[in-house]
Amino acid sequence: MSEPAFCIYITTVCEGPVPSVRDGDGKPCVFKTEVEAQREIADFVMTRLQEFIDGHRDFEDAMTVEEYIVPVDVHPDGSVVDEAGNRFGVESN
Repeated sequence: MSEPAFCIYITTVCEGPVPSVRDGDGKPCVFKTEVEAQREIADFVMTRLQEFIDGHRDFEDAMTVEEYIVPVDVHPDGSVVDEAGNRFGVESN
């Protein structure tokens, strides 16, 4: 039995699309609603913009949003499965 949720992903060169936000145990962080995930990305963007204003990050880097939201199914063990069938949050990942 699984529950629907949302994860924040990023596409990497080596692994392809993967969850980019993880908890202290390395499991993907899940958001109950898409709006919660959008707000998390907005918070990332605001942090990067502040780092640009403070002189700690380049403008292009601060303005680039690579994260995106993916609907997932959350399983009882805390792992998530995305719409492509990729499973994250188990020992093998």
